Amino acid sequence: MHIKTILNRIEKQPGFIYDTCSWRDSGPPALVITLRPQAGSKPICSKCGERRPGYDTLRVRTFAFVPLWAIPVFFLYAPRRVQCPTCGVKVEKLPWAVGKSHLTISYAWFLATWCKRLSWKEVAEVFKTSWDTVFRSVEMAVNWGLAHRQIDGVTAIGIDEICWRKRKDKFVTLVYQLDQGKRRLLWIGPDRTSKTFREFFDWLGTARSRQLRFICSDMWKPYLAVIVEKAAGAVNILDRFHIMSHMSKAIDEVRANETKELKKNGKEPHLTKSRWCLLKRPENLTGKQVDRLKDLLACNLRTVRAYLLKEDFQRFWGYSSPAWAGKFLDAWCTRTMRSKIKPMKKVAKMLRAHRSLLLNWFRAKKNAIALGCVEGLNNKAKVVTKRSYGFRTYDGLKIALYHGLGDLPIPKATHRFC
Repeated sequence: MHIKTILNRIEKQPGFIYDTCSWRDSGPPALVITLRPQAGSKPICSKCGERRPGYDTLRVRTFAFVPLWAIPVFFLYAPRRVQCPTCGVKVEKLPWAVGKSHLTISYAWFLATWCKRLSWKEVAEVFKTSWDTVFRSVEMAVNWGLAHRQIDGVTAIGIDEICWRKRKDKFVTLVYQLDQGKRRLLWIGPDRTSKTFREFFDWLGTARSRQLRFICSDMWKPYLAVIVEKAAGAVNILDRFHIMSHMSKAIDEVRANETKELKKNGKEPHLTKSRWCLLKRPENLTGKQVDRLKDLLACNLRTVRAYLLKEDFQRFWGYSSPAWAGKFLDAWCTRTMRSKIKPMKKVAKMLRAHRSLLLNWFRAKKNAIALGCVEGLNNKAKVVTKRSYGFRTYDGLKIALYHGLGDLPIPKATHRFC
């Protein structure tokens, strides 16, 4: 089977014919395929999309196509200019390329698809192209996906932020869709201010904002204030991960302070190398960590009492009734306030201040809302950032996150190259 026959079956170009296929010996080896317009066909104006009479022909241009057996493939074609009575003299519209791009549309989608599996630099190295070419391909895929995605019917969202660099404006706000069967990155905004979050609701629109039933967030005050202002009808749920992370930070603070006190007083350093024994869930401990934890539990230390309070609070998530969960929360906060452990008392005060939002967790649980997805999607966002060894610009980060987590649509095609 000839290469032209294969191309006509998987990459037919309406109004054009694959003319010749030759092997290029000068320079790196490559397959060069020339195209010509069908006899009698009029070119299409690239601005209005109408068929118009020809004006003249430009120089031959080269378009990179999907490699074959790791051999570069190029299309050669001399574009015609159009004499359009509406738009003036314009270059004709080509079905295999957009504007002045030297990439075919198929090759750009091919590179963008591989960028979901490898870093942009690795894709450029594997397919022997430039990083800029790969970036433009991903940018094209993201722009097309954002323009054609469906955002109606969103009823549950999750809000969080990630740190993407160490300089000023180091945070970005991420909004995820958490509906069953559709969990994706919905929107990205710079910084984590109330102004940023309002921009999301402005983008979503008043009608779609009223359709929101559940909003999962952490206890960041700007987020909570905007939710009350823009989506008062939705149930605001506090993310379980962030609540337990506050407790873990409190235990770590107690452990660090008590370790210093023991060393200062010349006592036996019971808490040395015990950090992860206290912070990890019991079911995730290794054999050595289990033995170490047993030894610690036999000691009367503030750190141990803080650990027991944290593990006791885990029972809160097992309740099915908000009323009983509220009674447990009140009792736990009372015990914690009497413990005289300042970091844990601080957590108890925080939980009391957000009591109603905490109990919303059980209302969402009954409706099968995937509350753990926010942190899972956040971890994927961090993987995208780490795989790229960071980003220099916010626009680069935005494109990479939408490409990796946005679940964006792709156009229908006769053949998928990967």
